[in-house]
Amino acid sequence: MDRFQQLRVLEALLFSSATPIDEKTLAARLPEGVEISGLIEELQGRYANRGVQLGRVGKGWAFRTAADLAPYLRVESEVKRRPSRAAVETLAIIAYHQPITRAEIEEMRGVTLSRGTLETLLEAGWVRPRGRRRTPGRPVTWGTSEKFLDHFGIESLDALPGIEELKAAGLLDRRPGFGPLNTIDEKPASDEAEADQNEEAATDEEILAVAEALSDEELGASAEVLELPVPARRHGTE
Repeated sequence: MDRFQQLRVLEALLFSSATPIDEKTLAARLPEGVEISGLIEELQGRYANRGVQLGRVGKGWAFRTAADLAPYLRVESEVKRRPSRAAVETLAIIAYHQPITRAEIEEMRGVTLSRGTLETLLEAGWVRPRGRRRTPGRPVTWGTSEKFLDHFGIESLDALPGIEELKAAGLLDRRPGFGPLNTIDEKPASDEAEADQNEEAATDEEILAVAEALSDEELGASAEVLELPVPARRHGTE
């Protein structure tokens, strides 16, 4: 087998393999006595300026796309995720009772917030930290954002439907005591209004700290960092 044919075999082996191949395995597929390192170096040189290049990956060798072409090969796709029932209920409670703490949300729903519920709403941009309650533990309070209004086509929080409107539209479950909307007594205050006098405005540093904590772990598990009191009343997890 001449050198050109050896290069062809080496190229075929590397191209057809789904995983990197080490030199020992490559040498076993070529005639005895072939200098495998020299062949690899020569093949690597032939592909040096191509869109696909031969490079070392760990202890083996493999063809990979050229690094400088990454911007042209990147594909961005939008993945739509349907929010869970727990997330929808939590969002409704926040929308109608803001500013509200995590413990108050749990008390209203009757269950603890599962990992990722607030994180999902924060990632969607529908809720944001509003500040800290000036009560023992200084718990973080939550409210809806401008993106929430834009996404749901609402001009302001004053435009949220009241309980009678929701009943007339058939959007409230007929079972007594079901869901967060059955706890609505009145429309929320305008989002232009100032927070309650017992609320302490959040600083940029605090909002960033909350966002970072949510990305790693649910608020309940980060109580020490966020100074949030862990609710004593737990009826289950949802």
